[in-house]
Amino acid sequence: MPPEVLSAPLIVEFPFTRSTGPVLGAFLTGLRERVVLGARGSDGRVLCPPAEYDPVTAAELTELVPLGQLGTVTTWAWNERPRPYQPLDTPFAWVLVRLDGADTALLHALDAPRHAVRTGMRVAIRWAAERSGAITDIACFEPAPEGPEAADAPQAASPTRAEGPAA
Repeated sequence: MPPEVLSAPLIVEFPFTRSTGPVLGAFLTGLRERVVLGARGSDGRVLCPPAEYDPVTAAELTELVPLGQLGTVTTWAWNERPRPYQPLDTPFAWVLVRLDGADTALLHALDAPRHAVRTGMRVAIRWAAERSGAITDIACFEPAPEGPEAADAPQAASPTRAEGPAA
């Protein structure tokens, strides 16, 4: 006779909430308003997505820097068969994009044919039609316009300070 199998119910839960804080809250609020913010570190680098604490000194970061809506692909991986809940339901590339004005890259999806994807390509943000203050407010990236249309793309602006949690 096989030994009796013991079992017990397991409920995985996280019974707490986390405030986004002044840096991530400002970043998410900015996305809702079609603005991408980075945080300036003690070494002068602009981090995007912004960090709450300096990776060099561990000091709290407060200087937020508006970034451009164009960027450069630093690396990519092709996703031939998207899974449920991924950003796109057609084949796409996962890309690291260094937005204009940033020194680090943001991971997101690129909607472009495989033959067009390359490291160093210029891309632009495609904003979601409805935005709520989440990373999904960036629907994906797409190849950047060339010629006169590229001049019309919003550029990075001057720095701001993080002040309290987002509304």
